[in-house]
Amino acid sequence: MNIEQIYTGCLAQGAYYIESNGEAAIIDPLREVQPYIDKAKADNANIKYIFETHFHADFVSGHVTLSNKTGASIVYGPNAETLFDAIVAKDGQEFKLGDITIVVLHTPGHTMESTTYLLRDENGEDHAIFSGDTLFLGDVGRPDLAQKAAAMTQEELAGILYDSLRLKIMTLADNVIVYPAHGAGSACGKNLSKETVGTIGGQKQNNYALRADMSKEEFVKEVTDGLLPPPQYFPLNVKMNKEGYEDVQEVIKRGTHAFSTEEFEVAANETDALVLDVRHQSDFAKGHIPRSIFIGLDGSFAPWVGALVGDVKQNILIVAPEGREEETITRLSRVGFDQTIGYLKGGFEAWKKSAREYDIVNSIPASQFKKVLDLEPNKIVFDVRKPGEYSAEHMKGAHSTPLDFINDHFSEFPDKDFFYVHCAGGYRSMIAASILKSRGIHNLVDIQGGYAAMKTLGIKTTDYSCPTKLN
Repeated sequence: MNIEQIYTGCLAQGAYYIESNGEAAIIDPLREVQPYIDKAKADNANIKYIFETHFHADFVSGHVTLSNKTGASIVYGPNAETLFDAIVAKDGQEFKLGDITIVVLHTPGHTMESTTYLLRDENGEDHAIFSGDTLFLGDVGRPDLAQKAAAMTQEELAGILYDSLRLKIMTLADNVIVYPAHGAGSACGKNLSKETVGTIGGQKQNNYALRADMSKEEFVKEVTDGLLPPPQYFPLNVKMNKEGYEDVQEVIKRGTHAFSTEEFEVAANETDALVLDVRHQSDFAKGHIPRSIFIGLDGSFAPWVGALVGDVKQNILIVAPEGREEETITRLSRVGFDQTIGYLKGGFEAWKKSAREYDIVNSIPASQFKKVLDLEPNKIVFDVRKPGEYSAEHMKGAHSTPLDFINDHFSEFPDKDFFYVHCAGGYRSMIAASILKSRGIHNLVDIQGGYAAMKTLGIKTTDYSCPTKLN
């Protein structure tokens, strides 16, 4: 028996490859499926099953394409309804894979079809669970994403999740391994661990939601407390996962069309495409195509595209470092953004050499910002970190304007006076700066290095008020 976790950091997502005696299964595959096919071929194994723990909201799974390419059966748990052929398994149903057995444990609550898969080894012993978004390390799946589909409140779903955990998960032996679908950084939970493999016993000790003395009422209150609105692309990904989608190779083929500077400019004007610049934030600050949006590849790229662009049908033109164009298109497709129509050949340097107009972001080191504050301590500062980060610690007088909801804060930014923007390290503040500039707000200064650099220099606070409006 071989179990391999295939973890994709930018999505904080874990897919799984399981092989036993020449038969393989994939759990929650990514959209680009060739690596799974290659892995099975190297093991001289046939992919027999594709197990889906639920209809994913944060990424487009590869189940449909993988099934088409291999003939493997797609398996969902009870309550699943799809527009493609799939086995909708019953609670307790068993699937043989070589010398091992996969048992369906229906664990609704995150969604009503959510299912945990229990792996029993060659001796029939419980070995591991693949818990999807039912159980994470340090947390459980948020119960608010399926409210509309289930015609239930988040509190009702949380109550169902409580029962699933206690009747199906916590009854397993402490040494059973836990393989979750996500780790820290995913929007599918709020307190996920950086670890990606654990045990039932470890979670009973360390996961707040699995406390033995926790009542259902306490569970519901704690699990639903502090939930932020889900990213707007989530229901669009669910729809694709239920109904099917275009083969990712076709998406990549269409997107890897190289435009000259002239063609790129025409395409941007005639297609109403979003110009997405994925270079490093420091490169974007030094020069970029006017009104382009920065979301860098070397960060939580796809989730931020999903959260801020939202509409998966939006046409996109790419400005990327040379050699990373296909990577960009692939990572966009993972969250359902399939309408990349091309990229700028030669990257931004080609644009600059063509003597076309370009813009910059006024960006200064935290040390220079400190000097500014020493002279004028009442400078207007906007903190675009998440509310929890702001609540834990923030600069005195800074306004909380989380990047996730920046569209709700446009009226708060001054029309004429210069203001300063920062995040934790500089990535999110540059995204915010690009969005503001695309809306015609240019009187901003980005603070390089963000709060981490500011704190090192002694720019911190004990003031935990949260002003939201400028007088």
